[in-house]
Amino acid sequence: MKRIAVLGAGSWGTVLANLLLKNGHEVTLWTHKPAQAAEITQQHTNQHYLPDFVLEPELTATADLKTALVGADVVLFVVPTNATREVAKKVVAGLTELQQRPIIVHASKGLEQQTHKRLSEVLAEEMPDATRQAIVVLSGPSHAEDVAAGDITSLTAASNDLAAAETIQQLFMNDYFRVYTNTDVIGVEMGAALKNVIAIGAGALHGLGYGDNTKAALMTRGLAEISRLGVAFGAEPLTFIGLSGVGDLIVTCTSVHSRNWRAGNQLGQGESLAAVLKNMGMVVEGVATTKAAYELAQQKHVDMPITTAIYHVLYEQKDIGTEIATLMKRAGKMELA
Repeated sequence: MKRIAVLGAGSWGTVLANLLLKNGHEVTLWTHKPAQAAEITQQHTNQHYLPDFVLEPELTATADLKTALVGADVVLFVVPTNATREVAKKVVAGLTELQQRPIIVHASKGLEQQTHKRLSEVLAEEMPDATRQAIVVLSGPSHAEDVAAGDITSLTAASNDLAAAETIQQLFMNDYFRVYTNTDVIGVEMGAALKNVIAIGAGALHGLGYGDNTKAALMTRGLAEISRLGVAFGAEPLTFIGLSGVGDLIVTCTSVHSRNWRAGNQLGQGESLAAVLKNMGMVVEGVATTKAAYELAQQKHVDMPITTAIYHVLYEQKDIGTEIATLMKRAGKMELA
């Protein structure tokens, strides 16, 4: 049995905390909202993020970060991308005071705004070796709602330290949740972040009334873009045909559970981006990631026409139909070029 601090009580953090508790571990869930902590601990629900889902009665939550960290063998970050650095700084202060050195895991999917860094890079920058062991990325095709229902799910635990990845693999494995290990941290994180961009496009196509052929074309060519940019940063090409590549792309581009798909769907139906984000009530990681991917593609001189089109719609208020027409009228090329 391990002692685990799960940081972030959104839908994914709550479900992972609940799963780890069911697997026999001692788990404390941290949220910065005292009322949410009280609801989880006393009522065994998290209605804002997981309506009608009943949590394990032993799961406790706290709004005090140090309390969550006490005795932790593993600290699991499941906070929004733009909050990761700030939370990491607070975790360092707590671990330093407690004189603990846990394995650090993150299960968020995005690139940091402004710096465009992967989250393992952010964590490594903020958390000195004295406060942590390895950093592990947990990622793959996984909607919180499906995991909550016990649907069969497979993910990847990626780390430069294979032994640490194997430790995290064993923490999560059960009869419906299977974890594979990988040492290609760059590929796993890039795949996880960039698929959200393509999911916005997939949702927009659905909102516009396009059919399955169109969606298949978008996903296939979107994966080509993801792979090109990932490889430019040192990822292994084969990672993108794995769980954190094509697997995550499929689930995010085809499910109503995906916030990025839902955001795109509303855009396709004519809603403004501001209205979409207001209606969502939760973070839509793909919006910020689109800007990051567009700028990284410019930096690395990587051809990403679909990402560019989505950037034009989100950040330059260009017409979706016009962008689709521009994509289709580009000069012909070899498929694998």
